[in-house]
Amino acid sequence: MPKQIHLAAHFPGVNNTTVWSDPRAGSHIEFESFVKLARTAERAKFDFFFLAEGLRLREQGGQIYDLDVVGRPDTFTVLAALAAVTEHLGLAGTINSTFNEPYEVARQFASLDHLSGGRAAWNVVTSWDAFTGENFRRGGFLAESDRYSRATQFLATAAELFDSWPAGAIVADQESGVFLADGSAGSFRHTDEHFDIAGRFNVPRSPQGRPVILQAGDSDAGREFAAATADAIFSRHGTLVEGQKFYADVKRRLPAYGRDRDSLKVLPAATFILGDTDAEAQEKAAVVRRQQVSGATAIKLLEQLWNRDLSSYDPDGPLPAIDPDVSDSHIAKGRASVRMHRDPVATAREWRAKAEAEKLSIRDLIVEVTNRQTFIGAPATIATEINDLVQQDAADGFILVPHVTPDGLDEFADTVVPLLQERGVFRTEYAGPTLRDHLGLALPR
Repeated sequence: MPKQIHLAAHFPGVNNTTVWSDPRAGSHIEFESFVKLARTAERAKFDFFFLAEGLRLREQGGQIYDLDVVGRPDTFTVLAALAAVTEHLGLAGTINSTFNEPYEVARQFASLDHLSGGRAAWNVVTSWDAFTGENFRRGGFLAESDRYSRATQFLATAAELFDSWPAGAIVADQESGVFLADGSAGSFRHTDEHFDIAGRFNVPRSPQGRPVILQAGDSDAGREFAAATADAIFSRHGTLVEGQKFYADVKRRLPAYGRDRDSLKVLPAATFILGDTDAEAQEKAAVVRRQQVSGATAIKLLEQLWNRDLSSYDPDGPLPAIDPDVSDSHIAKGRASVRMHRDPVATAREWRAKAEAEKLSIRDLIVEVTNRQTFIGAPATIATEINDLVQQDAADGFILVPHVTPDGLDEFADTVVPLLQERGVFRTEYAGPTLRDHLGLALPR
């Protein structure tokens, strides 16, 4: 039997993947935009709706700029509201383990799972920079090993809270007048190097027992954390070779934690451009890339590697002859992407060589080196590519990121999904009421 494909919809907001200037683009803050994307995903029988969250506005040169994330409503507020206007779609939110507390987060997710009838998912992330920490009473940041140590204990503590109410604890027998089977329900005590809490958890056991756990770390520590604790991992490796490598690596870690391969789903992020033909889609993709990377955006993205003010440079001109500034102080604040450039001088040298060999301007180069378009083609082409990647163990499915909010998912839902359904690799109806049912995951013991 072929593997079943899992699909999720990412609400992207405003960033360098989206094209907020497109005439079809709507608000990234008004509730109707969230409703539109979520209902499209549910109509297409997607597993879940994914909402990322940033805890501080990113800055560059001390200012925010208009082609990056400029704000987003609170995750729990949006997902709780979406629970009332959807019936089957999973509701996944990114909540940080560095600056929150286990009791608070567990209570919010248990409540969301009740409100949605068992559709809650938690994308567990950590914060890496002091810049974000300035927004919180516990400023600064933790070393990477401490971040994952705290995240591991945070999740373990939250699990204890979720499990403090056993199934069947509430009897609510009106004839006998017995409400609780066990008056100790909700009792907890947890002590480790990060947390020392005790009391009663005040939300009874939710439909899923615990929310589905997502994780997005790509470091070795992040992969190990996912193998130990996550139900799905949000990956950036969407090509065949890189995808298979990542897939095999995280799956091989599972037996050490008493888990089988199907207990962790690998879901890379993926963009898409559709056309009536492959050639038309390629033409559209080129236009979208130029919309995503304006001249101003090209300079901003170049500054993130060079770590210098390059506002005087012409985006249609050559790259700077000077080398990047490799000091600890960075021009771009709050951007995890700056850490990807482990050796900025070497990367700048590679970019110059590429630009000179291919006669590329700054903007042309940035268009190419920051390209995130995963699937480009006619519906049948994209359906084949997605299915091939899943069947060849490069992924278990994809989290789709449309470049237009909120209508950008419609065409995929109307053209690609029916082709996957015809091949028998994607559901035509939901198998059960909970997100664990959608993902084929067992209830936690």
